[in-house]
Amino acid sequence: MSRAAKIRVDLDAIRHNFRLARSLSPSSNAAAIIKANAYGHGAVEVAKALESEADAFGVACIEEGVELVEAGISKPVLLLEGFFEASELEYISDNGMWTAIHSLQQIDVLAEAKLSKPVKVWLKMDSGMHRLGVAPEDYQLAYQRLTALDNVSDVILMSHFASADDPNDSMTIKQMEIFDAHTQGIDAPNSIANSAGILEWGDARRDWLRPGLMLYGATPFEQAQENADKLIPAMTLTSEVIAVRDVQPGETVGYSGTWTPEEGVARVGTVALGYADGYPRYAGTGTPVLVNGQRSRIIGRVSMDMLAIDLTGIEGADVGTEVEFWGKNLKASEIAGYAGTIPYTLFTGITRRVHKEYVNK
Repeated sequence: MSRAAKIRVDLDAIRHNFRLARSLSPSSNAAAIIKANAYGHGAVEVAKALESEADAFGVACIEEGVELVEAGISKPVLLLEGFFEASELEYISDNGMWTAIHSLQQIDVLAEAKLSKPVKVWLKMDSGMHRLGVAPEDYQLAYQRLTALDNVSDVILMSHFASADDPNDSMTIKQMEIFDAHTQGIDAPNSIANSAGILEWGDARRDWLRPGLMLYGATPFEQAQENADKLIPAMTLTSEVIAVRDVQPGETVGYSGTWTPEEGVARVGTVALGYADGYPRYAGTGTPVLVNGQRSRIIGRVSMDMLAIDLTGIEGADVGTEVEFWGKNLKASEIAGYAGTIPYTLFTGITRRVHKEYVNK
């Protein structure tokens, strides 16, 4: 029998979440963001599930794009970080990929390339995040240079929000104002809404939406949010109890003996899941789990291949019992809070030895 650690990916949930994004701006196009192996959910499988609905797919780099092309995905693939070397442009052109442009230097390289056909470009403005993007004062010039090139078919204007996941942060409004001021007079489609922008900021829902985290059913917000509350988690991480023992008062559990029963004898289960599977090591005592649908907790330290859970008072729990670590019944955002991280890192951190199972293909 194989090791029990696995994730179940519900492709219907991903479709539901994509349609939610669409419903918030029905006239917009939408590029489903499936970088980082679709946030750990499986890029090819997610692309196939959304190919009849998405207008394009977004990935970080050409390696991720090649995987989709070789799998037979026919919708355009946008390279969100653009190209890193001039040699990539031939493949981008030949395979109908789209590329972001975030610097004037990239325009120089694109101008010199020998391409079989022109490419669609997404011109990125640094409207305040200060990570990637052409400076606002250079943006009009960059647009003019691109539209004058034979190697360019179309240009879409884009930027990226720094703080859209905080509805009370004025940074998002400021970024939209900067973007709008420096694109004034340009007649071209634009795209500034990531998941948080789609869910919360109506003015950000422009010609193209870029749903990412929301596709996978996790909220980008720390507090409840009307639209995010409609998301359905797509990934469920489970494993099984592989040993059960009684731990006496004064005895300890796990490395460095960081946990001991508070009172009386504790029933402790050992589960086949650890940080080598991608479960966060910093999820300490008290982090919730579900055992037979009953809420319990991790105790002691997470180790490489195993962790301990409290089975005291949990009915029907024994060797072979399934344990849910996050999913439809236990939100990844809650677990992320206990581990001092965010859902993005939980999803993308799952390692290859965790079995993947797809439902509702």
